[in-house]
Amino acid sequence: MVENNKHFIKVNNPSAISHTPWYVLRDLARPNAKQPAYKLLQAMPELSGRVFIPMKQRVYVEFGKRVVRNVPYMTDLIFVHLSRPQLDPIVARMPLLQYRYLKGGKQFEAMTVPHAEMTQFMQAVQQAQTVLYYSLDQVSPQMYGHHIRIIGGNLDGTTGRLLTRRGSKTKRLLISLPACNLAAAIEVEPQYIQLLD
Repeated sequence: MVENNKHFIKVNNPSAISHTPWYVLRDLARPNAKQPAYKLLQAMPELSGRVFIPMKQRVYVEFGKRVVRNVPYMTDLIFVHLSRPQLDPIVARMPLLQYRYLKGGKQFEAMTVPHAEMTQFMQAVQQAQTVLYYSLDQVSPQMYGHHIRIIGGNLDGTTGRLLTRRGSKTKRLLISLPACNLAAAIEVEPQYIQLLD
């Protein structure tokens, strides 16, 4: 349960941060925690539409029945679209919530994703029927196909790489967030594919 909501900073002018990057956070709570940080963040009215968690489907057996639930792809990966001065007090009040820091960057340099890159990634995974997530080290150079753009359909204008997998007849677009070592493969219709190479 989120208490003391009155202490959280409100976003009075959402358009003012439309070009603010998305901050990448980590949740140190146990994977089976009843109130993980992402649920607490999603429950805050001032963060409505500003929290994104890559989700996957997982099958559980409950009372002898198989139940499909959406769960985070990575239990500790959270993206938040808020300016740093507004986000700092929220992170400070949640002991198990932390910024992810860049490896090899300046000391305590928070990891971010540019707004345009994050918007394309979110729109793609939210429009897709099924999404396969990969860490970038799972995607070998042999799996990268042509650089493509989607023309038409729900993903119109989306660019990425065609994912090539031996024996698969399904065409998948691979969209990546290199700063986070994360890629998503989404199914696309062949008639919408335009080669950019």
